[in-house]
Amino acid sequence: MRPTIALLPGLLCDAQVWAGQHVDLAHLATVAVADFSKESSIEAMAAKALSEIAGPLVAIGHSMGGRVALEMVRQGKERIVGLGLLNTGIHVRREGEVEKRAELVRLAYDSGMGALADRWLPGMLDPARKDDQVLLASMRSMVMRATPEQHERQIQALLNRPDPRGFLRDIACPTLALVGRQDQWSPLAQHEEIAALIPGTKLAIIENAGHMAPMERPAETSAALCRWLRDDLLH
Repeated sequence: MRPTIALLPGLLCDAQVWAGQHVDLAHLATVAVADFSKESSIEAMAAKALSEIAGPLVAIGHSMGGRVALEMVRQGKERIVGLGLLNTGIHVRREGEVEKRAELVRLAYDSGMGALADRWLPGMLDPARKDDQVLLASMRSMVMRATPEQHERQIQALLNRPDPRGFLRDIACPTLALVGRQDQWSPLAQHEEIAALIPGTKLAIIENAGHMAPMERPAETSAALCRWLRDDLLH
């Protein structure tokens, strides 16, 4: 049975984050995009994706979605035949993280999602593109579809994220760790750590891209994913 490609979005992201990859990936297999707008834990997000998409899965997650993908392996290891981890990490909550995230939660409630987008999004990009108004407008429209309540739920999920490090060496499926060279939020070093811990992981670096590589460099991200899938999974 050919696997389904499950695309797992990150914080305040929806199907738009995958728009540059969806068509290309659909040439290789059925594609389903998860919706995590209602869940408040990584565990619940993983369980939802596993329950809504039948059969074997290639779990490809961006940012928060990468953490969901790892949790899907923990909950349903026998169903995950491929694992794509994009612009993500494996560390647990860091000192000062609660306060920094709480400030953004308050901003969304007090001033609206537009104010949150204007504060948050530029730092997600390659610094050379932080004034790219076309790109920022596309990302801002995605954030504006979310609500302060959704933001707070997803922040709680991230603050209480499970620690996957205990089972990474047991992951046996083909794995890709992909990162933007200029990602300041989930830098290259985090993906090198993932690649060192999960046996056989391939590392892909997208040049001139930050944390939002799938939207910043859609063609390059799509090409890296398709190359990995063709080489390691979907011959």
